[in-house]
Amino acid sequence: MAKIVVADDDEDIRELVAFKLRQNGHDVRSVGDGAAAVTACLQELPDLALLDVMMPGMSGLDAARALRQEQATARLPIIMLTARAQESDVEQGFAVGADDYITKPFSPRELASRVAAVLARSGR
Repeated sequence: MAKIVVADDDEDIRELVAFKLRQNGHDVRSVGDGAAAVTACLQELPDLALLDVMMPGMSGLDAARALRQEQATARLPIIMLTARAQESDVEQGFAVGADDYITKPFSPRELASRVAAVLARSGR
């Protein structure tokens, strides 16, 4: 189905997300920080990026900004996956170009549905 880059510094969450997405037939590459996410996206040109907001080094917000500035990934669908649930946090996510914003804790079933919806909206 789709190629997806998942970036989260929490290995357990990364593995859960990757497992659920693979279960739905997606090809997943998991990384532990924002800089690795940007590199992976530029190398692989995935169909979707799932980014945690709070990661060491480059945050998910900074990674989203960097991806939007590159011609090859400017239109890449991005879902922010984060524990930051304040209204201002959600606004920040959308301001940097996120297509969706999922707060932790999350339901793996809801995650799969929202991934499918973003992919469908993007025509991927």
